Amino acid sequence: MRLIAFGQRQIFYHRARLISHNNTLISPVLIPLTPPVVFQARPQPSFNKNFELLIAQLRQWKAEGYEIFICSDNTKQLDRLNAILTDLKAKVEWVPIESAISEGFVDEQLKMVVLTDHQIFQRFHQFKLRTGYTREQALNVRLLRDLQPGDFVTHIDHGVGKFSGLQKIEVGGQLQEAVRLIYKNNDMLFVGIHSLHKISKYVGKEGTEPQLNKLGSDAWQQTKARTKKKIKDIAVELIKLYAKRRATPGHAFPPDGYLQNELEASFIYEDTPDQVKSTADVKADMEKDYPMDRLICGDVGFGKTEIAVRAAFKAATDGKQTAILVPTTILALQHYRTFSERLADLPVTVDFVNRFRTAKEKKEIMANLAAGKIDIVIGTHALLGKDTKFKDLGLLVIDEEQKFGVAAKEKLRSLQVNVDTLTLTATPIPRTLQFSLMAARDMSILRTPPPNRQPIHTEIRVFNEDLIKDALYYEIHRGGQVFFVHNSIKELPKMVDILRRLCPDVEIHLAHGQMPPETLEQVLIDFIERRSDVLVCTNIIETGLDIPNANTIIINRADMFGLSDLHQLRGRVGRSNTKAFCYLFAPPFSVLTPEARKRLKTIEDFSELGDGFQVAMRDMDIRGAGNLLGGEQSGFIADIGYETYQKILDEAILELKETDFKDLFKDELAKKSDFVRDVIIETDVEMRIPDEYVTNTQERLALYTQLNDIKDEEGIERFRTMLVDRFGRLPVPVNTLFEALRMQWMCKKIGFERLVLKGGKLRCYFLSKPQSPYYQTEEFGRIISFIQKYGRKMNISVKQTTKEFIFVQDDVRGMKQTKSTLEQLMLAVEGKV
Repeated sequence: MRLIAFGQRQIFYHRARLISHNNTLISPVLIPLTPPVVFQARPQPSFNKNFELLIAQLRQWKAEGYEIFICSDNTKQLDRLNAILTDLKAKVEWVPIESAISEGFVDEQLKMVVLTDHQIFQRFHQFKLRTGYTREQALNVRLLRDLQPGDFVTHIDHGVGKFSGLQKIEVGGQLQEAVRLIYKNNDMLFVGIHSLHKISKYVGKEGTEPQLNKLGSDAWQQTKARTKKKIKDIAVELIKLYAKRRATPGHAFPPDGYLQNELEASFIYEDTPDQVKSTADVKADMEKDYPMDRLICGDVGFGKTEIAVRAAFKAATDGKQTAILVPTTILALQHYRTFSERLADLPVTVDFVNRFRTAKEKKEIMANLAAGKIDIVIGTHALLGKDTKFKDLGLLVIDEEQKFGVAAKEKLRSLQVNVDTLTLTATPIPRTLQFSLMAARDMSILRTPPPNRQPIHTEIRVFNEDLIKDALYYEIHRGGQVFFVHNSIKELPKMVDILRRLCPDVEIHLAHGQMPPETLEQVLIDFIERRSDVLVCTNIIETGLDIPNANTIIINRADMFGLSDLHQLRGRVGRSNTKAFCYLFAPPFSVLTPEARKRLKTIEDFSELGDGFQVAMRDMDIRGAGNLLGGEQSGFIADIGYETYQKILDEAILELKETDFKDLFKDELAKKSDFVRDVIIETDVEMRIPDEYVTNTQERLALYTQLNDIKDEEGIERFRTMLVDRFGRLPVPVNTLFEALRMQWMCKKIGFERLVLKGGKLRCYFLSKPQSPYYQTEEFGRIISFIQKYGRKMNISVKQTTKEFIFVQDDVRGMKQTKSTLEQLMLAVEGKV
């Protein structure tokens, strides 16, 4: 394309190379194209936020007959500009345009001025790209498993070793890939790719290296046994408490009526699968004749409050009162609004007690509670006072239990002798979490985020005025609001001054707990109703403020906050389908304490949706589990690594349930179908991801880890689609991996812990624990009957040694026949043959 100019007239010509039918070049020709529109325009002048200069220029343009338009895609910004010009008595007519353009201009030919708000206010039209950490670079929960050579790992059966990469090994003349681990004295252990779940990255006491275990010695088994014994000693006491509670008579609520169904159907969002299950669990507990004690652990904004609404209404329909205990004044107000809106059309009375209420109002509420005129009362610590009397309390809901002190909890215990108790939390305190993990109370976890919810982009930075200015203007420009948290009341006004200097055209309000109640309430209502853009506050907003329009939060001196506080504060944003940002301002890492560094790193690492539970787990690692396991607990975690400690804890609890407390848990054990926890597959068939298919070793390890986590056929299909999309057509050894995975699932359901297919012989090993309830199940009896009936025809039998019970099949022709045999056994288990 070239441009030829004729005076003021411009015409574009296109130089074309034309080829004739016999491939000889024809000389170039010039083809005239449509003339473009010519603008006699110049850029918008700079006013440097000087409104006197802007008004003088606007008046001059008007006097010269120009029409003035001002563009912004933010209505509020146009209203703000109008208010400023009115206050300054500009008396200039202009037309607001609710749409954004990148730069303003003055067209002298059309006598038209088009200005942009972001140039008037000297704001960025498009937000500058942030430098520093991106979400992709930040370590998240899944990448914790992406091991680097030299990292310490714990193998559940062999102890602490060092990860040394992937290695090809030959089995029966076929190549396979395995993870190589180095133990004491440079002994090597190869772990098959279908046993990666047995390895976990070592997370123990930071700053100290663990001791490597020796392969073949019994030291590791002794360490495991000591840990398991200690866990069992404590768990026995806890489970006895649980048993005592179950023996206490409680109120059995009736099944749901039509009003309950009407309430649940009127929920404007679709329930997530976890919400459906948790609601069902809570209602089932309420219908039992012993008191409920359930913990709902769900990330901020995942729908815990809706479960509480349904439980409270179920209690009200049976004539029982509900007390909802919350840690903050604001949360009481927010819950009151939520409950009132949800139950507006139903015959239920809701009220609340906090410091916004007058003494007269409080007295009246207490009288109504005692008389049974209030069905649901929401309140702070004020509810725990000696004046509080209930006519018939049936349900106690505790929101954010970690915020209550010991004294408050003691008062609670006197309240909840035989009352159903529901505890809601986003990050349970370590002790609470351990109680639940040890089966001393029931737990439901909400892991599924609501539809269209996005992870919150989290960054750790040092205090930076340019970043603050960018972040505020970016958020406000897209129509949002900002929280700026600084946890020192004395320094809050100073922070407000800094923000007003950086962003003079932004509406900034201040809030803290020592303000008069009426003033604080008004400031919060102004923010909720979008009359202010930025709320500079202490951590009083930590629980309760549910403002979908606020999607940026800046936390100053984040190193001074606890882990659950940071997680809660971050949860104030990202409550809609808009991308949210969280900036943690702290001094450089070099001057922080090790604990503060760990806390900040954890909150940055776990920024995915639903990571509250992971944050709590990490908190338990950093702080320990209260006085639950005493001083020895941290020693055990240092010896074996955190994830392995959790696995041993699970094993210990399961063993207690199956032995000492089998009568107490008989209902749970009767429903239990997964007696086998892990299945090991050993085969001489080639199954791996070939190097030529995925060349990067780290990538292959990540893919093996993902494969090992797949739980169903749908997961295999997704994984297959992803591989084809990224790397092309699947090689045969990869398809064989999928078959091995399917066989693993079938073995688990049948009751095999280990499958060995080598040299044409199939050996499947039943559960190694002779006392396991599995051997008393109907399913096991069906397998034995099947073998007796079809043994000779299928060449199958059962062999028993002093230690093992083995299913045997000879003359097996590869994976296909093995899979066919397992499918037959599956049919036998289901009673279909």
